[in-house]
Amino acid sequence: MPIVTSSEPSETETAEPSAGTNDALRLRYRIRFAKRDLLRWISHRDLARLWERLLRRAQLRLSMTEGFHPKPRIAFPSALALGVEGANEVVEIELAEHWTPADLLNHLRSDEQPGLDIRSVSQLPERFGKAQLLRGIYEIQAPADTDAASVAVAIGQLMDRETVSIERKKKSVEIRLQDQISSLHYTDETLHLVMEASDAASLKPTDVLDLLGFNDWIENGASVVRTDVVLQRELESDDPLVIATASQTE
Repeated sequence: MPIVTSSEPSETETAEPSAGTNDALRLRYRIRFAKRDLLRWISHRDLARLWERLLRRAQLRLSMTEGFHPKPRIAFPSALALGVEGANEVVEIELAEHWTPADLLNHLRSDEQPGLDIRSVSQLPERFGKAQLLRGIYEIQAPADTDAASVAVAIGQLMDRETVSIERKKKSVEIRLQDQISSLHYTDETLHLVMEASDAASLKPTDVLDLLGFNDWIENGASVVRTDVVLQRELESDDPLVIATASQTE
């Protein structure tokens, strides 16, 4: 299920006229972005707040939820763990005004939020499904002087197992390994990991390191990057009025 996260505006962020609650028009945009550098150390909740503040600073007319405490419609298909960089993350927003993808892309990029690189904007057709995670693709840069042969042995031993147990909320959870790890290999001092989405308890990259016996990699300088978020349904088009990328506008 997509993760929908928005926050209450602070006293200094109460809705301006430009961020009104007129929902007569609801246009949905899918934004691809990178979360890098120091920004990787903010939580998913703080990332959602950052996006809300960015959209308010941009003076966009946001489509709001109904009820006593309306919130902007901002949705993420998958949360990114604290400390993990994201090279091609996804957020979907709804606006109560029309923007071309190119204009919206340039407008958001002009904010120049450190560590946030907005890569593309797509305007989704009416009734196009909400973003649903299919798989996440990761690269884990190994610490210096890691022995490649020992990594290969550990990978083989792990992938020979049918199930593994991990701890979630102080409870042991059993997971079928083949259902969640579709690819795991080590080349060029990098662990390449492809993890399938699951309705059950999901493995994290750090869980995989623990299961491999490399739970000291992070403290020894290993970096984790989610290089791609693959969705169940991607919007494909060559029309710049549908999808605009940063490379087109530079």
